[in-house]
Amino acid sequence: MRTKLLTVFAIVAGGVLFISFQDKTLQESIKRGEEAYTTNCITCHMAKGEGLEGSFPPLAKADYIAKDKTGKASIGAILIGMSDEITVNGKKYNSIMPSQAYLSDEQIADVLNYVRNSWGNKGKAITPAMVKGERK
Repeated sequence: MRTKLLTVFAIVAGGVLFISFQDKTLQESIKRGEEAYTTNCITCHMAKGEGLEGSFPPLAKADYIAKDKTGKASIGAILIGMSDEITVNGKKYNSIMPSQAYLSDEQIADVLNYVRNSWGNKGKAITPAMVKGERK
């Protein structure tokens, strides 16, 4: 009984440590992502992700981001850009977003983690490996 209890405790403790490590890693990515956002995205999407109505879609509380559970659409938008009409929070936008493929896989993951976890958004972590997979 004691061995089983210790095994269960070790599994639970290991899971907590793994989650804590993931949370710490995500928080570090979000911090780096804020810097990347300020350098590469703020001009169009504004400081608080509010966008510019009629020109650039908001990222704050954006249904487009909420629907993108895997992050693939967001990764693709950064890698290849966007030129088709998009509807965000019920409003249509038809501006061109140029490719940002010059950013590293880590920078793209970081900026998406920042956007997906700021301004009322909540999303799962994007990893550089996920970006690399989409880049191919």
